[in-house]
Amino acid sequence: MVSGTDAWGQKQLRVAAAADLQPVMPVLAQEYEKATGVKLVVSFGSSSTLATQILNGAPMDVFLGADFTYPEKVVAAGLAEGSAPIPYANGTLVLWARKDSQLLPLSLERLTDPRVKTVAIANELHAPYGRAAAEALRRMHIYDEVAPHFVVGENIAQTAQFVESGNAQLGLISLTAASSQHFKEIGTYVLVPTSQYSEIHQCAVIMKNSDRKGDAQAFLAWMLSPAVQGKLSTLGLGAVK
Repeated sequence: MVSGTDAWGQKQLRVAAAADLQPVMPVLAQEYEKATGVKLVVSFGSSSTLATQILNGAPMDVFLGADFTYPEKVVAAGLAEGSAPIPYANGTLVLWARKDSQLLPLSLERLTDPRVKTVAIANELHAPYGRAAAEALRRMHIYDEVAPHFVVGENIAQTAQFVESGNAQLGLISLTAASSQHFKEIGTYVLVPTSQYSEIHQCAVIMKNSDRKGDAQAFLAWMLSPAVQGKLSTLGLGAVK
């Protein structure tokens, strides 16, 4: 078997992708394979977990983080091509609830509604969207009031599952999850004002020790192409170009 191919000789690219991209990557991977013949083998996790795995030697070709800081750690460790992470999208934080919730119509004021006993939030120590959510609550001066009700997910995908399943009444989740077909069918959301949290610049790095650098660079160039950047808004992400 040639390096970078599967048993049938198809080219493969190993992508470590932040959990907020779980609804996004299947769409992009299918399009990329159709356009280039290269199959994306995607591993999901919190940006912190993925960065730790890469620092510990996990074989990856591309790391798509949910922010700048975790890809920057890979750069700082000397494991990435280039001197800085490359922005590929901007993330957005939303408050989400099921359509059968007693808390509709939904608004940010619902976070302090006395009926609320559980609020799903990602772990701010591991997940950029969790950090953004905690920052927003602090800026809105309601963190101390809401924190006792936290149901903490290890990453933003697990956080979305908590509120989707009814294990939390409200969830501070990514727009990528809220924009997925399933979440649109069963729930509703409101945007958390971007003035309330630091911008979520989702950045990528290519691994220095990858034996598929050419394919990795081609994939990242495709991600930054006008065609893909123009489609990101339908997937819950903001364009950087």
